[in-house]
Amino acid sequence: MEVFLSSLRELEESGAAAIAAAAAPEELERVRVEYLGRKARLTQLLRGVRELPEEQRPEAGAEANRVKNRLLELLDQRASQLAAAPAAAAPGTDLTLPGRGRWRGARHPCTLVADEICDIFKELGFVRARGPEAETTWYNFTALNTPLDHPAADEQDTFYLAEDIVLRTHTSPVQTRVMEKWKPPVRIVVPGVVYRRDPFDASHAPAFEQIEGLAVDEGISFVEFKASISYFVRRFFGEDTATRFRPSFFPFTEPSAEVDVSCLLCHGEGCSACKGTGWIEIMGAGMVDPAVFDNVGYDSERYTGFAFGMGVGRIAMLRYRIPDIRLLYESDVRFLEQFERA
Repeated sequence: MEVFLSSLRELEESGAAAIAAAAAPEELERVRVEYLGRKARLTQLLRGVRELPEEQRPEAGAEANRVKNRLLELLDQRASQLAAAPAAAAPGTDLTLPGRGRWRGARHPCTLVADEICDIFKELGFVRARGPEAETTWYNFTALNTPLDHPAADEQDTFYLAEDIVLRTHTSPVQTRVMEKWKPPVRIVVPGVVYRRDPFDASHAPAFEQIEGLAVDEGISFVEFKASISYFVRRFFGEDTATRFRPSFFPFTEPSAEVDVSCLLCHGEGCSACKGTGWIEIMGAGMVDPAVFDNVGYDSERYTGFAFGMGVGRIAMLRYRIPDIRLLYESDVRFLEQFERA
């Protein structure tokens, strides 16, 4: 803990000195990236808070945020000073017009949530995987035990680019592509954009970010499946968040379950957000159907596994209390000012 705090103090002193020494806006921007950018040392220290003993995390996190806020304040002050400083003007230049303020960008809330979800599953041994957004019907449906006469494959629900090419309706096709190339054990999370013929309303969008997960090995049981999902829920939503598994049906999992978490607003008491139930659905999941293993050449008598899928936008709405999913697609950049700076 003392080493952590000492590193913060050194970083605060050197950062303050570098900001004060910046003689031009461009130089000040370089200082900002160096000390507060995504790969900066302070960012790494903030991420390292979770590695400290639990009883030390509150103090360490508070001190790290204090240092971050002080450096941000000093940056803003120095930027104002540089903007107010008289500049040498060329003959005939009109300096009476007000200057344009620089807008400082931020990562989109869906990006923040997707990265956090992937980082949590990384702790359980999962790695990121990606695949094409234009898929064959084999990977998108058939290989996942979904026949082409299933309603999900109907043109009313799916964007077809050609007779057997679709814009993927979920990130599950990456499961098949990975299993075709990798031998078990397999543990992957798959973030990416998916496309469906959904209406664009307060809770639906025709294109949205999804995260798929897959774990395959010998001896994986429903117990490990429940434990992994429950671990994610506690890490992401908080230790006091309860998890509920409800029986459901998906063609590529058996048994299948809808996963609910206790309402973050009423803590399970019942409110308008959870429609009085005390629960909010966050994902569909289940044990991988043996037919999927057979389609990729895995021995379904030897290997078992589980899979899950969740909409990143829905999770972001829960995390940041966003009432309408359409706000995530707003072109008004002021929306991003509420979230973490880049």
